[in-house]
Amino acid sequence: MMNILLVDDDTELTALLTRYLERELFKVTAVHTAEEGLAEALSARYQAVVLDVMLPGGSGIDILGQIRTRSDVPVLMLTAKGDEMDRIQGLEVGADDYIPKPCNPRELSARLRSILRRGRSADVISATLEVEDLVIDFDKHIVHRNGEELDLTVTEFNILGVLVREAGKVVDKNRLAEQSMQRSLTLFDRSLDMHLSNLRKKLGPSPGGEQRIKTVRGVGYMYQMEQGSAED
Repeated sequence: MMNILLVDDDTELTALLTRYLERELFKVTAVHTAEEGLAEALSARYQAVVLDVMLPGGSGIDILGQIRTRSDVPVLMLTAKGDEMDRIQGLEVGADDYIPKPCNPRELSARLRSILRRGRSADVISATLEVEDLVIDFDKHIVHRNGEELDLTVTEFNILGVLVREAGKVVDKNRLAEQSMQRSLTLFDRSLDMHLSNLRKKLGPSPGGEQRIKTVRGVGYMYQMEQGSAED
């Protein structure tokens, strides 16, 4: 059973979502303020957090930023329908996905199951991969650069894992989304681009000073590295 934290001040909506998700065999805890949401999200009791952007006592974006300083728990943001800026800000700060309000409970359930599958994807690959100055531990879901642990979200880790295992080859954009986010991209969906932008910033340049992840326009993305620099 997936233990979910739902943070939203709309009590009618949270009651509706809770009833639906519990029928889908999720265990749901609902809180309604920024302070409660932050405390619960950092309690390490939840497999995922559903977080509204507008909350009494603070912004959901600010709360997400505080969560990311101490936890990599997957976070799905609830954003106003059509408000692209909220979606972009949430992804920049470290949200794993977003869904517009008012949301369809069935879609929310599907997105949460997708996030759960992402978190479990590392269990399928049991190895440590060394790529230049990176050490990627698929068992522990950890990446080190020159011995320093990088603070990657679940989605960022999965994107990196897909790309480095096909280093030197172009990975189709839709295939990368399906393998790392467990869903296909929709028209005007910029979530994968935002995750890649965040990942590039966290990885920094390669030892040779080059950008690690190259965009191949109209096709997809490729992890660039010197031949023979990866080890299983």
